[in-house]
Amino acid sequence: MIEVKLIDVMPNDVIGIVHELKQKGYVRGVDFDWEYHKPEYNDWSGDAVYNRYTMFKFHKEELATWFELVYK
Repeated sequence: MIEVKLIDVMPNDVIGIVHELKQKGYVRGVDFDWEYHKPEYNDWSGDAVYNRYTMFKFHKEELATWFELVYK
């Protein structure tokens, strides 16, 4: 599996990307998977521990390469 990390992309934009992939005929669980990670903050200082990110995982290298060229 090839992983592509999109950093600081809003959840609505991620859903749009997933819909675009599905419209192109790609199937979640067969061609790709994805997971959204919300931002984490230090409760005491309020500083960000890490920013939001979305990890896309592709089963084929050529799809991962195309995805990186288009969305990264």
